[in-house]
Amino acid sequence: MLHEANGVILIKSTHPGLQIRLLQVNDAERLLEIRRENFDFFKPFEPERPEIYFTLEEQARLISNGLEAAQAGQGYTFGLFLLENNKLIGRMELSGVARGPFQNANLGYFVDPAYHGQGYATSAVKDIVRYALNELELHRIQAGVMPRNTPSNRVMEKAGFRREGLALNYLKINGVWEDHVLYAVTAEDLQNGVF
Repeated sequence: MLHEANGVILIKSTHPGLQIRLLQVNDAERLLEIRRENFDFFKPFEPERPEIYFTLEEQARLISNGLEAAQAGQGYTFGLFLLENNKLIGRMELSGVARGPFQNANLGYFVDPAYHGQGYATSAVKDIVRYALNELELHRIQAGVMPRNTPSNRVMEKAGFRREGLALNYLKINGVWEDHVLYAVTAEDLQNGVF
C-alpha cells in the first residue's frame, strides 16, 4: 500500500484510477489552477483567503511548508492524481498531528468538482486513514463537516467514519462561524474490520 520513490511517499490507492502522493512544489501550478477555476464552488466551504493565497508563489510556499511539516511528523499534504496521466485532481491533508496520549490528526480535503461522483474522495479518505493508522501509528483521525455539505457528509459515512456529534460555531468559514458534524475513526475500528 505504501512505498517511497525518490524519497516521495506514495500510497497505492484502492481506486483503480488514482495515485496518492505527497504534494511537491512542482504541483503548485495545477493546484492553483484548481483553486482559481473552482473559486465560487469552494468559497462557501472554506475560510476567507487573502488575494496572495491565489498566487503561484503562495501555493508553492504552502506546499514547501507542507513538506517540512511531513519531515517533522506534524502534518501530511497529499495530492490525488489520475493514474492515467498524473493529473492532480485534489488535495487531502492530515493536519495538527498530535502525539503523546492523543495520537490524533485532523483530515481535510477537496476534489476538483469535475471529478466528483467517481469515488475518488471516498477511496482516498480510506487509503490515507489506513496509512495514518498503520504507518504513522496514529490512534485517531477526525474530521469536521458542515451539515449542509451533503456530499462530504456522505463521503465520511461511506468511508466508515463514525458520527460523534455536532460542534456549534466550530470554524469560521467564508466569514461566518459554522457548525460542523464531527466524525472520527480509530485504530480499533480498523482492527475490528469496521473501517
